Amino acid sequence: MGFAMMCLGMFMAILDIQVVATSMPTIQAALAVEPDRISFVQTAYLIAEVVAIPLTGFLTRVLTMRWLFVSALSVFTLASIGCAASQSFAALVAWRVLQGFSGGTLIPTVFSAVFLMFPDRQQALATTIAGVLAVLAPTVGPIVGGWITETWSWHWLFLINVAPGVVAARAASRLLPVEALEVGATRRLDLVSLVLMATALAALILGLKEAPQRGWLSAPVSGLLALSAVGLAGFLARTLKGPFPIVSLRTFGDPGFAVGCTLSFVLGIGLFGSVYMMPVFLAVAHGYGALAIGTIMLVTGIAQLATAPLAVALERRIDARLLSAFGFLTFAIGLGASAVQTPETDYDGMFWPQVIRGVAIMFCLLPPTRMALGHLAPEAVPDASGLFNLMRNLGGAIGLALIDTVIFSRAPVHASAIVERLKAGDPATAKALGLPPEIVAAGGPGAIGDEVKLMLQPMIEKLAFVYAMNEAWGLVALITFAAIASLALVRPDAR
Repeated sequence: MGFAMMCLGMFMAILDIQVVATSMPTIQAALAVEPDRISFVQTAYLIAEVVAIPLTGFLTRVLTMRWLFVSALSVFTLASIGCAASQSFAALVAWRVLQGFSGGTLIPTVFSAVFLMFPDRQQALATTIAGVLAVLAPTVGPIVGGWITETWSWHWLFLINVAPGVVAARAASRLLPVEALEVGATRRLDLVSLVLMATALAALILGLKEAPQRGWLSAPVSGLLALSAVGLAGFLARTLKGPFPIVSLRTFGDPGFAVGCTLSFVLGIGLFGSVYMMPVFLAVAHGYGALAIGTIMLVTGIAQLATAPLAVALERRIDARLLSAFGFLTFAIGLGASAVQTPETDYDGMFWPQVIRGVAIMFCLLPPTRMALGHLAPEAVPDASGLFNLMRNLGGAIGLALIDTVIFSRAPVHASAIVERLKAGDPATAKALGLPPEIVAAGGPGAIGDEVKLMLQPMIEKLAFVYAMNEAWGLVALITFAAIASLALVRPDAR
């Protein structure tokens, strides 16, 4: 029951990110925030989260798993109340930082608990429960966020965390195992390493956020990425040489852990990327709202839940390398199947790609998690779990930056090519735009007047956007497929 409460808290923390993302325009209007600033409501959370995740091992040693989880969830719940009560943009961002930092420790703590609280025969089931909730939250987030926004108000995006947070924290304080605190470990905290790590991660997230719009070689982005590289280099130098590192990086020398982290990173690209691209496509191509988008995206969650029992049964019997290869191959196929969309693609066209991805997800999560953490000594698990989950979040951040870069850079190229094909009288292009072929057969838009060209411009831009998004789907599919090669580095007994 204690583990169930931990999973509930983790689910709420992950769900919070998606439901808030769904309703950003509503929050922007309510607080009168400029459009180019509202995204920092999410960015503040994500920066605090990625800084907190690798600290989970250190915090676990100081507070123990029980009191770290209870403290983090209590702070997360309090911060949720603060977000709901915010009357200004600055106050909301400040509460989101606190919410992100506390929420960031919940995910690796839960995955640590799998290998610290359960015997080997029950770890597959426990990992599946945690994994299902971890990847289900982003899937159901759009429909939950859309329904809350349309039914109540944006304040309830945060207030829904309060009751589950109070219940889970109170129950966990009584049900989780009791361990001795090591408060003295705080005296060995390397503050310089902490500052370097926080600087490197914060600069990386900000740089990735700005890169698609400003350009990867622009001065602000180059400066942020350079700052991140310098901070990372300093952090690595102190951490690898210091007697009391805030996070143990030597675990990367274990092939099973290193490959598991690689797969976690790639899963982050595909998982966060698909959850991002589907709503954007449906909003641009069809003008759907959050509730309608969330309803369509439930297909992935249902397929995932239906496949979970099979994944548990097979994980106990089949080499983790084979199951991981199956999962990432299937996930790549599901991603690639979305790379042929048209402006008319709707629920029916998205159904089978979603089913394929939903079937694959548990095979992409469960075997790599055991491969990375299942064979480690208990004292190494908290640090390793933090790093393992950090890789998935960094994969998601980098993946979103790559996706946006493809969309922003390729859409204008496709728009120009579409215009040229129309001028050449290409009937296939006319059909793709939904036009009768005879309209372009006699000279194209250049021969039919400026008013008609102006009328066609939105259609051209939409088709160009779809083509660019298809390329982004294809890129993510190729990256996912390529990750399978890393399994060759793991021995069969790494399970």
